[in-house]
Amino acid sequence: MSIEGHRRAERRRRASPAGHDLATLEPAELDAAVPPALLLEQARVHDPSAVLRSMAQEAGLQRVQVVAWRDLDDPEAGGSELHAHRIASLWASAGIEVAVRTSAVPGGPESVTRDGYRVRRSAGRYAVFPAAALEMRRLRPRPGEALVEIWNGMPFFSPLWYRGPRVVFLHHVHAEMWRMVLPGWLARIGENVERRLAPPLYRGSRVVTLSESSKEEIVGMLRIPAEQVSVALPGVEGRFGPGGRRSSEPLVVAVGRLVPVKRFDLLIESLVRARQRFGGLRAVIIGEGYERPILEALRARHHAEDWLSLPGRLSDDQVVDWYRRAWLVASTSQREGWGMTLTEAGACGTPAVASDIAGHRDAVVDGRTGLLVEGVDGATEGMVRLLGDEALRTRFGRAALERSRWFTWDATARATLQALVAEVARSS
Repeated sequence: MSIEGHRRAERRRRASPAGHDLATLEPAELDAAVPPALLLEQARVHDPSAVLRSMAQEAGLQRVQVVAWRDLDDPEAGGSELHAHRIASLWASAGIEVAVRTSAVPGGPESVTRDGYRVRRSAGRYAVFPAAALEMRRLRPRPGEALVEIWNGMPFFSPLWYRGPRVVFLHHVHAEMWRMVLPGWLARIGENVERRLAPPLYRGSRVVTLSESSKEEIVGMLRIPAEQVSVALPGVEGRFGPGGRRSSEPLVVAVGRLVPVKRFDLLIESLVRARQRFGGLRAVIIGEGYERPILEALRARHHAEDWLSLPGRLSDDQVVDWYRRAWLVASTSQREGWGMTLTEAGACGTPAVASDIAGHRDAVVDGRTGLLVEGVDGATEGMVRLLGDEALRTRFGRAALERSRWFTWDATARATLQALVAEVARSS
């Protein structure tokens, strides 16, 4: 077997920790392989709220304080904010009092109540970190209370100021992202905080991440002990499912914030090359962000305005419709904790072509539910391969649909709460 063949086999093995090779299974067999392998048998719990309530009551957990950089209503909210919202709402539905502290939302009220949990939003993008720390320190933990810190790039340094039970949600290492979004001196500060200053403080903390491949990076790059890092896979919203009709023309769909880390510039270059081999190819990049002018200029430079659409942020129903019409979903992102758009599309029966990065290596089973690729050339060849092979697209889409059924937010809420109640028990 070639080196690349061994790499692909290892990716498939990691996608099924129990040892099953998903690439060799028929879709019906995934029912037997995926749940125990991914510890998601809880996805079919009859009354998820009752299970969460029982877990919290047994641990004596009544209240959870959450500190996060941004709220779901923020114009730049993304997967991290959706993840926090889904967990907070499900915990709240189980009777846990959940309060979230984030930065201010431009033009929005300071306080909101959403799906049973409370949110207080004040201070700027950078000021929120010391402001939240000072507030939490003054409040001091009460009996039955715990803290969730969401470490999204810049940490809140909760080990320094919170003395109660606590877990940290860390989706992925930011690494080179600092240099992509900040000027030189600020980027160097971010890198040093993430790689040198913060990790020693967090080595005794329970860290919860989204995927095994992200865990590997957290352990390897931040030196957080492996036994301190838990994996809780993200869910897929129930609205994502098969239906409608595929486009009559080759159609590639991508979804995400228009920001540097998503590398939509590389995707556009790949789409331009793929269209040279598929003259009728059309593409849609759904999302909004400050890189829009750059991407629009790149589209104009390639004279692609008539076949490449940048419609901005769309409604949930519109996104579902595009996933269902697409021949494939694509992502050339440089950093992801998981790759939620890939499993959302998979729930609609749509296969993926995605960059071979941590996170994507768990969201996509390479050679089974999609293709993992490297660089512009790899993305181009991956798209051309799937666009030109209807039988392969159908097989990949069918496997992606079967696999997606096991990713539920109820399971995510339970796995994250398990980590938190374990810390409650350890501190008692």
